[in-house]
Amino acid sequence: MNKASQDDLKQAELIGLPVALLVLLLSFGTLTASILPLIVGGITIVIGFGLLTFIGKEVELAIFILNIAPMVGLALSIDFSLLFINRYKEEFQKQPKTEALIVTINTAGHSILFSAVCVFIGLGSMMLIDVDIFKNVAIGGMVVIAIAVLGSLTLLPALLYILDDRIYKWRILRTDKDNSGRWRAFASMVMKRPVLITIAATAILIAGVMPVQDMKLSIPTADSLPKTFDSRIAYEKIERDFMQRNKSILYAVAERKDGWLDEAGLEQMKGLIDSFLSEKEVNEAESIFSISKLSEPQQVAAALEQPQMKAKLEPAVQPFVRGDKLLIPIHLNVEANSDAAQRLAREWSEEDWPVNIQFGGQPKFNQEIYDEIFDKIGPILAIILSSTFIILMFAFRSIIIPLKAILMNVLGLTSTFGILVWLFQGGHLGLHEMDISLILPVLVFSLVFGLSMDYEVFLISRIREYYLNTGDNTKSTVEGLASTSRVITAAALIMIVITGAFAFTGVVPVKQIGIGIALAIAIDATIIRLLLVPSLMKLLGDWNWWYPFRAKAAKKPNEHV
Repeated sequence: MNKASQDDLKQAELIGLPVALLVLLLSFGTLTASILPLIVGGITIVIGFGLLTFIGKEVELAIFILNIAPMVGLALSIDFSLLFINRYKEEFQKQPKTEALIVTINTAGHSILFSAVCVFIGLGSMMLIDVDIFKNVAIGGMVVIAIAVLGSLTLLPALLYILDDRIYKWRILRTDKDNSGRWRAFASMVMKRPVLITIAATAILIAGVMPVQDMKLSIPTADSLPKTFDSRIAYEKIERDFMQRNKSILYAVAERKDGWLDEAGLEQMKGLIDSFLSEKEVNEAESIFSISKLSEPQQVAAALEQPQMKAKLEPAVQPFVRGDKLLIPIHLNVEANSDAAQRLAREWSEEDWPVNIQFGGQPKFNQEIYDEIFDKIGPILAIILSSTFIILMFAFRSIIIPLKAILMNVLGLTSTFGILVWLFQGGHLGLHEMDISLILPVLVFSLVFGLSMDYEVFLISRIREYYLNTGDNTKSTVEGLASTSRVITAAALIMIVITGAFAFTGVVPVKQIGIGIALAIAIDATIIRLLLVPSLMKLLGDWNWWYPFRAKAAKKPNEHV
């Protein structure tokens, strides 16, 4: 797994970085401007790994950080830098560089900061899950997000100040042509048919949601590795030739202060075994009784009192009894990942036994992991949704816009999960049929919910700028969409390229995460951002800007709305 993860990182970088540079060139036209986001991204990754090295001395970090941290850090750094540079170039054409940078930091920088906080909180909420992999991903993600936003708001402005008009140096493509007219025409078309477009876009998203009901979550095993790896080939041979399919073993470790080898202890042992065997999912419970072929506690107790018989029974005793501890391997006729195995492990752990019993084995491990995640999903969602609402409410001075953004994001992400189920569980588009990795829904939701707010903040911020100057909701929406659609599309494309590059990697959970993030961003940047947002802005009109906490003040003459 370690080797595959490192190989995957190299392969994803070889695919993602050149394509990201190409997208930046298409956006900026000059090599100088296009390299700046890559510089900020590279520094973010290097510093991030440096900090994680120190953190790793105190906390054991999972190997997946090698994939998740660069994926998140590079994508966000380039994303933030693209938004910042685009706004700076726009302002630089109107005023000197110092004033242009100040305006850019107060507008694009403001948007970057708000979106980074949303992503940071989303990933940080995973710390609630008391499972190392989730905590590790949260730590790695929060570290690179913090560095990405610092780099975008400090290093990048400094580089732009130093470069001055040399940012236009080494032009490769002509991109200074104003394409806002096309986007304005598109936005106007959407605004003319808001009801039809809202219904059509919602129907498409709901169609994607449908397969979610069939989602099967599983903990990654050897089949997460590439088929060529010796470790996977050997494991599959062992599984095929030596292990029983559709079966699993649940281990019980019972403690009795007086030991287990007197008659009373053996009676209690027999009672425990009979209780286990009474469940229909249990085939066998190994013990002294099953190995010695002596079915009654009195028979075993009598045999243990005779030195000659005791010596013969020793091989049957040693595997199961050590002092006051008793081990009972319980053979189940269901898989460790099945609901039945987990239910049994959960019920037995909660049952009031006559002695202290702890349960282990793969069924118990799976049950505890699943329970921990599902128990914490509610608080995680509450933190992400409530914090996002509060942040956006203060950012836009609106109640409706945050509510609308949250609902659209939830719908878009649920649709993403449905498509992933269709792709992976259905084995479509050449993908090997497999369950969805248990980590995927939590990670993709926590990460992408914040990432998608990046585009929401950038778009709505521009719409709000126009609205504050004109008071015309429809015109402001058209102008906001026209001025930001190009850069949002380019930013989303870079995010899709960098995260989607992990689709070509060998470790299945990483492949699923990469495809999941890329899909979610693609849905957000197209169906939601270009269709649903403007059509709903039109339908809701001035209600978009309803804010009951606004302080009332007397308007000055000629004061903008």
